[in-house]
Amino acid sequence: MSLAFVFPGQGSQQVGMGKALAEAFPASREVFAEADATLGMALSRLSFEGPEAELQLTANTQPAILAASIAALRPLVAGGIRPDWVAGHSLGEYSALVAAGSLSLADALRTVRRRGQYMQEAVPVGTGAMAAILGLELEAVEAACREAAQAEVVSPANVNSPGQVVIAGHKAAVERAAALCKAKGAKRAVPLPVSAPFHCALMRPAQERLAPELQGLRFADPVPPLVNNVDAEVVRDGDGCRAGLVRQVSASVRWQESVERLVQEGVTSFVEVGPGSVLAGLVRKIAKGARVLNVDAPDSLAATLAALRAGAEGA
Repeated sequence: MSLAFVFPGQGSQQVGMGKALAEAFPASREVFAEADATLGMALSRLSFEGPEAELQLTANTQPAILAASIAALRPLVAGGIRPDWVAGHSLGEYSALVAAGSLSLADALRTVRRRGQYMQEAVPVGTGAMAAILGLELEAVEAACREAAQAEVVSPANVNSPGQVVIAGHKAAVERAAALCKAKGAKRAVPLPVSAPFHCALMRPAQERLAPELQGLRFADPVPPLVNNVDAEVVRDGDGCRAGLVRQVSASVRWQESVERLVQEGVTSFVEVGPGSVLAGLVRKIAKGARVLNVDAPDSLAATLAALRAGAEGA
C-alpha cells in the first residue's frame, strides 16, 4: 500500500474547524497555541467561534486552514500513520511541506498570512471574479477564455477534476467566459464567493511581493517527497519546493494532473488531512478504485486510523 496525504486549500474554511480536534488531542491544541503565539492574534478563537465574516478574509482564512490541517495531521501521525507522498491544493501545499518537514509551522503560518494579504491587495475589491465551470472539458474552457478575454484577463485557475474547471480574472471577462462555456455545453457556470481572483495573471503583483520572503526562508528537502500543484511533478529538494510556492501564486492549480501523477507513482490510498472533504471527492473522480479517506475531526480520525491499520494488516 502506497499512501498519500493531501491537504485542502482555501474554500475549506468553516467556523468551528479544528475545534473538536483541539478539545480531544493535546497535540492538536498545541498547533493552535503555536499559531496564536506566532501570529500575535487569537487565530484559534477566530477559527472556533468566528465571526464568519472575519474568518472569510483571506489573510485570516489561509493561516486558519493551515493550522486546522496540521491539527488534523498531528494525531494521525501519532497514531502511527506516515505517508509515502504529500500534495496540497494551492494553499494546501504549505501544509504538505510542513507535514514533510520541509518548512516549519511558524514560517508557514507567517508566510501564508502575508500571502493572503498580498493576494487581497493585488486586485481592488470588485474588480476580479472566479467561476466554476461544470461539465465541460478543459480544452473547451480554455478556448472560451481566449475568446472572452478582449484585452482583459481570464483563464483556468483550478483544473480540479474531469469536468470541473474554475476560471479567474477580471469580473466582466469571467462573466463573458462563463456565458461562452454554457453555450459550448457546460452543465453549469457557478460564480464563486471569493475575495480575489486567485491563480491568474492578476496575482503577479502578489507573487512578486511574496517571492523575496520565500527566498529568505529555510526549506529542507521534503521527506516524503511532494507532488507540487503548479507542475504536477515530483519535488525532492527544498529549493524546488520554494520555487513551486512562488510560481503557484499566479499559475493554475493542476490538481487533476497532480493526483494522476501520484497514481502513476503507485499511490493506492489517499487521506485528505484538514477541514472538509472536498479533495476527497475530487480524488474519487480522478483516481477510480483508490481508497479515499479523510481526517477533519475525532470521528473521521478514528475511522481513518482503523481503515489504514486494517489495510496494513491485510497487506
